[in-house]
Amino acid sequence: MFILTERLTGGVYAGINNFTGRKTVQVFEEKDDADRYLMLLEAADYDDRLEVMEIDPDVIAMNCNKFGYQFTIISPNDFIIPPV
Repeated sequence: MFILTERLTGGVYAGINNFTGRKTVQVFEEKDDADRYLMLLEAADYDDRLEVMEIDPDVIAMNCNKFGYQFTIISPNDFIIPPV
């Protein structure tokens, strides 16, 4: 599994879920999809410098619970675009 993290701080990138209003970490099953999402963020002039990081899904779940975030698994068949 892959997530996006901030290069300077190591913080995990999380978007706001429009339905719940909670921060949600996108967890990609495939690195190519994480890379593509990162390119879309950069093209939209996202301010922070991000990188793709491979991570154990159990670690993601534990940290999301600890910090009150949600997470969603992005499969290769899912289509997501960054907020504009």
